[in-house]
Amino acid sequence: MKRKPIIMPVDYTNWAHELTKPITERAQYQHENEEIQYSRVAARVLGAGFDETEYLLALYSLSQQPHVVVLSETLDKTMPNERFQAIQKIYHIIQNEPKLSVNRFVAFLEGEELLPKYKQDPEFNRLVRSALIDVFSLFQANHVGTFSHPEFRRVFLDMVKWIWNHLDPWVKEIAIEQDVPHVVWYGDISKSQAYFLYYLILLGMDVVILHPEGKDDFKEIDPENKWTVRTEYPSTMKLQPFPQEEPKRQGTVAYRASKEIEQVLNHEGSAFYKPWQFRNHFPVSVILKTTYDEIFLLAKEKAFVRPGFSVDTEEVKIPNLFAKVSGVSKNRKEYWENMHRLTSRPNAVTITSFPYMQEGKANNQFHYRHALNKNQELDPKKMIESNWWQYGQLHDGLQLGIAAAISRICAHPKIKPLAGETEEDLRLYLFTQAIRIPEEILNLLQTFDYSQDVPKIILYNNEKNGELSRADAALLLLLSEFGLDIILYNPPGHNDVERFIDKQYFDHHLLEEMVFNLPFQNGKKDLSILSRIFKQIF
Repeated sequence: MKRKPIIMPVDYTNWAHELTKPITERAQYQHENEEIQYSRVAARVLGAGFDETEYLLALYSLSQQPHVVVLSETLDKTMPNERFQAIQKIYHIIQNEPKLSVNRFVAFLEGEELLPKYKQDPEFNRLVRSALIDVFSLFQANHVGTFSHPEFRRVFLDMVKWIWNHLDPWVKEIAIEQDVPHVVWYGDISKSQAYFLYYLILLGMDVVILHPEGKDDFKEIDPENKWTVRTEYPSTMKLQPFPQEEPKRQGTVAYRASKEIEQVLNHEGSAFYKPWQFRNHFPVSVILKTTYDEIFLLAKEKAFVRPGFSVDTEEVKIPNLFAKVSGVSKNRKEYWENMHRLTSRPNAVTITSFPYMQEGKANNQFHYRHALNKNQELDPKKMIESNWWQYGQLHDGLQLGIAAAISRICAHPKIKPLAGETEEDLRLYLFTQAIRIPEEILNLLQTFDYSQDVPKIILYNNEKNGELSRADAALLLLLSEFGLDIILYNPPGHNDVERFIDKQYFDHHLLEEMVFNLPFQNGKKDLSILSRIFKQIF
């Protein structure tokens, strides 16, 4: 019998209700001739409701429904000795045939009778086989080396165990033309467990993955939400054991109302943000195109009121400035006052001596290559887990934000190549500079609450105070990608950052006069006569 399962659109408000229905009572159910079409639930439901007791009560009630199977750490890993010997035999074949295809590998499993067969439904037998090919093909796509990968043996063993210990009894117990197993996974997911859940989804079964803390361990399997609907409760709660008995109601109406009000005020689409609300989000730059005068208007504005600010489940898009000011205004007083508005802000770093960064000369090719993912881009999680990572003292969210910014600038290098440099050389160069951020800048990044005041890097280069280096330019690219405001002053109007970064990546403002040897004026010394008089009086 051919099966045509269709994923049902669900969200956190209705997934449990739909899951308890047999497929015969769902929309789009049709059973004609040798084909069955039905709606099924395949979802990742992250977070929990405002009332923890209500959430746990819903889980307990769900577990009491017919054909609902709650899984977590209860997967049965037992295996008869003869089946284990057959697996050992196949594993020996794998070692002697390093170029073995996934199709042939699954054929060997069939030959050794490691896959169950159902005489009453040959079409389902073919699905059992083809779905397993898809599972191992995905593992192959995600892991270099496939059968020789150190994690493959564990995934392979667990898949065979769980197919026999769980899938086979379910299929024999349920008439699959009338219903399917309703599988609920609760809590953390290991790699083997994730691939087994993916297998169940490919077989057309209901699979709901729940994590009250909002962790999305299934994202590696389904990053584009192709196989599952991803939905989120408006709140989270600490992971605790799945309720084995009916929880007692504790939440009050007032408690739930207060939580709902808090959610309305502080949800990601609101203009009201709690301090550090997005601490675990990735900051992503949205560089603003401005006039010279707009620099000073926007610089004082918080991130969330700037045009282009937005938040989703993982990223905060931060509208930021990256501008160079060449020359000096005829009105010198106005020129310095505008600059001092920037340099006097509490979250600003002013650089008046160059080079600020020394060139990193270490060969980091080994570190770089071992931090790449299957798309040959730097993986932020691999980076922060590496022994060379120097920012381990920072908050986890900030570490991931820095690593993600490094990954992005390396994936699409904006720095100009030197003679003979390839794009791969540029990536390695940017990586080498980015993994050695100065302590002064790290301290600045730690003050950055992404929806609030945007930190600033102010550079003053009169070309008598040294020469801006290529390593300086690499640092500016990273900080701009992280969402910081960067304003570079060059009174003589000469090229500096343009030698390393194309002008398309920053604003360039040309003032009236080119002035040479103009020393930097500290704003604290530039007091008017009136202000000095008041200072003496008070």
